[in-house]
Amino acid sequence: MTDHDLRPPRPSTSRGNKLAAAALLLALAAGGWYAWQRMQTPPTVAPPAPVSSAAPEAAPVSQPPEPAPAAAPAQPEGPQHPVAEPTQAGAPAPDAAGLEQAVSDWLGRTQVLKFVALQGLAHHIVATIDNLPRGHAAPRLWPLYPIGGRMLTQQTADGRLQIAPENSARYDAVVGFVASVDVVKAAALYRRFYPVLQQAYEELGYPGQYFNDRLVAVIDHLLQAPESAQPVALRLVEVQGSVAPQQPWLRYELADSQWQSLSAGHKILLRLGPGHAQTLKAQLRALRSQIATTRPGG
Repeated sequence: MTDHDLRPPRPSTSRGNKLAAAALLLALAAGGWYAWQRMQTPPTVAPPAPVSSAAPEAAPVSQPPEPAPAAAPAQPEGPQHPVAEPTQAGAPAPDAAGLEQAVSDWLGRTQVLKFVALQGLAHHIVATIDNLPRGHAAPRLWPLYPIGGRMLTQQTADGRLQIAPENSARYDAVVGFVASVDVVKAAALYRRFYPVLQQAYEELGYPGQYFNDRLVAVIDHLLQAPESAQPVALRLVEVQGSVAPQQPWLRYELADSQWQSLSAGHKILLRLGPGHAQTLKAQLRALRSQIATTRPGG
């Protein structure tokens, strides 16, 4: 599956700048995506067989994500969650370069080099958010650099493979960064640069649709992600062919077939561990309260 499979066809400044936090909260929630992406089935691998004995206990199971909103027809009632643009007399119109500069000024060079891929940031933000409820989110579209290292696993006494509890520590820094965000200030800067993100969303292939509505819907989707108090079970998928990868973690997937079918965003939160997932969900709720005009469910 290519990146183009994930999207609809396209038609032929100061230290207080906290926009990065608002626009990147969802992306930061995916700090462990790169390692997770390496767990996905290669194109030559046979479809997974259900393994009911490895299903996590006492954990809610989400259904496969709803499809992305259609590009047509236009909604006559307008945006469900309109963004009120700030009124600043004489302020220059926001643009993509201003967004990237705001992120760089706020984080500082060290943090930018550690976390954020600035080039094409607006496009990467909207594409990543749009893809989180889907089954796959293309790594090259992420606005963050991957977390290094390999996923930590453990074996049970009966030989079953699991994600080790210690694995969540690999994401302490990025989750701690999200937790430190002042969401009220972040939302204010989100509104300031909203036209840049709206334009990028329409260019992604959604002309006439409203990015903030999509963002609120994605937050609601992520808040429904299941959590497991037990280590998540894995399996090595069968390789069709004479040569198997030398790195076995390239063939990991979730042992429970229903969990394996979850959206990219749900699997990201699941593998970060319940503690980190709850931290991120708390920030997502706080962000939603700032950018949504209705409560969850209407």
